[in-house]
Amino acid sequence: MPSKIEQIFKARDLRNKIFFVLAMLAFFRLAAHIPIPSVDTMKLREFFADNQAFGLLNLFSGGGMENFSIVTMGVAPYITASIIFQLLAMIVPKLEEMNKEEQGRAKINQWTRWATIPIAILQSYSVIMLLKNSTTGVVSAMSPLSWVTAIATITAGTILLMWIGELITEKKIGNGISIMIFAGIVSGLLGQLQQFVATYDPSMIFTVISFAVVAIATVVGVVIINEGQRNIPVQYARQIRGARAVGGSSSHLPLRVNMAGVMPIIFAVSVITFPQMIAQFFVRSQSSWLSAMAGKLVALSNNGLIYGILYFVLVFGFTYFYTEVVFHPKQIAENLQKQGGFIPGIRPGRHTSEYLSDTVHKVIFAGALFLAGIAVMPLLIKIWAGNTPGMTIGGTSILIVVSVVIESVKQVEAQLSMREYDVM
Repeated sequence: MPSKIEQIFKARDLRNKIFFVLAMLAFFRLAAHIPIPSVDTMKLREFFADNQAFGLLNLFSGGGMENFSIVTMGVAPYITASIIFQLLAMIVPKLEEMNKEEQGRAKINQWTRWATIPIAILQSYSVIMLLKNSTTGVVSAMSPLSWVTAIATITAGTILLMWIGELITEKKIGNGISIMIFAGIVSGLLGQLQQFVATYDPSMIFTVISFAVVAIATVVGVVIINEGQRNIPVQYARQIRGARAVGGSSSHLPLRVNMAGVMPIIFAVSVITFPQMIAQFFVRSQSSWLSAMAGKLVALSNNGLIYGILYFVLVFGFTYFYTEVVFHPKQIAENLQKQGGFIPGIRPGRHTSEYLSDTVHKVIFAGALFLAGIAVMPLLIKIWAGNTPGMTIGGTSILIVVSVVIESVKQVEAQLSMREYDVM
């Protein structure tokens, strides 16, 4: 490990890339602490602490929402736009064809950026209205000019973070959007640690040790699931081309246990928070029955047991759904057949496609179960640790942190390996 760090700092261009990424993250965290006027930030943090669903939205915003900063929505609107175009690529044949070509993907990326703007405007308006209608008094009275200023500022902050994320991605140190979410999570964890140290009591030593064991076990589990894969053996037929023989080699097709990453959790958060956001608009409705119905829906959403069960089921189901989006067994079977490859014991074509489909459904069962368990982990930890300050752990946070670290380390190692080949 020390030798790798030494190699990184000896490579001037790689060192400059890392410093650039760190500078962008520092700018992002600075922006996340510049609040928008008319908002009581203390009451806002209490609101997010008591609301599990919106606490997750704060997580995916990179931590900017709890301060109601100029980057309140973070990169959430961009993620929403990306999800929309990924789903459209499954439905619209023209988009599916475009997604297979370099120029087509560039065009879709451009459309995604443009779609981020109206989504950011809509989401920022919804969040302000939601907080304004809440009973906690988070947002004070706002004039029409204040409304326009706040929405324009939040939308501009989202576009700025989207641009910074793309700049970070271009440095090939990792995915820029994921790295910014990672920075927000790490910042929040440091704040929780500081809060715990300030309220530490020696009688809590057993709880602290147990908590540390659970945290380490969770990290190990995330690494195992994230790196786990099932290797399907592939044999290539020996072919004679002119005077030489090609093929005849063997390889394998890796099927990852967690193909979907954190996308199922993002999907589930969007679905589970939507009814509550709509209900918040009608809590203070003039119609008594509408207000009562909205209040019941909000109370139902805040019920820990119902929320946990629904969240678990949604994450589990979306894991299978998103795997269907990113994994195409029919296309893989066709490519293998064109290249003269086959799976031993399985006939090429339709039988290979069916075999791959059945196998991946069995493999991702463990991944879906793990992701769903990770998603509801904060609820279980809260039951176990109670309301002890700082004694909370988000499985989703750990999953994102570990995944980002692994991906960034792999990309840095790949760049170091390329330099070794250039020297040779």
